[in-house]
Amino acid sequence: MNQKEVVIDQIDIEILNLMQQNARISNADIARDLKMAPSAVLERVKKLEHKNVILQYTARLNPSAVEKNLLAFIFIKANNGIGCNATAASLASIPEVQEVHHAAGDDSYLIKIRTRDSASLMDLMRNTIGKIPNIQTTRTTIILETVKEQQQLVIPRK
Repeated sequence: MNQKEVVIDQIDIEILNLMQQNARISNADIARDLKMAPSAVLERVKKLEHKNVILQYTARLNPSAVEKNLLAFIFIKANNGIGCNATAASLASIPEVQEVHHAAGDDSYLIKIRTRDSASLMDLMRNTIGKIPNIQTTRTTIILETVKEQQQLVIPRK
């Protein structure tokens, strides 16, 4: 998102909260909930998209239903400096990698990854992540159970 501050008002916040609960909600349903005209809601949604407040619409899948039972976080130390995006881009291009974060401290990156099982994780680490230049070390944490996982952002009311 652009580093410029984006100004949104209370109505925008209400629209965003409704859309975070259900990305498939119709403009007519939003308009009904907020007691607005559907055309006004459509205009606001288009502006929120244009301002890069709304980045995309997605479906949240059950990982087990698509055989992605293993969740792991991998801390990666690389020998390229902060701000070098080549390693980050290589990590981001791996389909099983869901998130790539530049990290402060001893590690250069933190990635979130989902695979079928520990064997497929090991294969991915050996044959894909391990072949990325500049990676020095990895530390992997395998998640046993997820208590909470969400993408929705809490937007304070104005």
